[in-house]
Amino acid sequence: MKMAKINVKNLFLGLMLVGGVSFINAQTTQTDSTQNNTAAASQTTSNPTIDALKKQIEANPKDTESLAKLATAYQEASDWTNAVETWKKISALLPDWAPAYYSQAYAYQSAKDDANAKLAYEKYIAAVKPEEVEQSKKNLAYAYFYVAFAEQKTNPAKAKEHIAKSLQYDPTNEDAVKLSKALNS
Repeated sequence: MKMAKINVKNLFLGLMLVGGVSFINAQTTQTDSTQNNTAAASQTTSNPTIDALKKQIEANPKDTESLAKLATAYQEASDWTNAVETWKKISALLPDWAPAYYSQAYAYQSAKDDANAKLAYEKYIAAVKPEEVEQSKKNLAYAYFYVAFAEQKTNPAKAKEHIAKSLQYDPTNEDAVKLSKALNS
């Protein structure tokens, strides 16, 4: 099982690096959810990559590497419901693997489920191990920013703490700088 964890971590880190630009774009792009849901439904029903991965997982439901590939394929197809469910399965199999929580949060956010996105970002923040902080700075910065943004009206003190952490990890994030100024004025 140790080897599977390493492979999944390497796979996900590679996917994060390669797909980082699309994550950022997706996080800041407004879309018509009805159009996305229709497109996602048609894409997932006829997606050979997803179908092949589903068959692999039927044969071995605990294959975390294939599950991560499937979750990523669902995200690429904008099938947020299945992406969330697949990331949840990975979290159940690897509960201390922080990237699964970040990906859950991303999928929830893309599905416009802000409450669950916030909770998943908080789980991600809590799950990042000290030895992983350096390589996770950009994701941590975004997670703290998201939580701060979500908390700004209901819990300004918590929002200020989170935005300070966000800026600690990425002082160049213009949105975080603006939110920090707004919270501290």
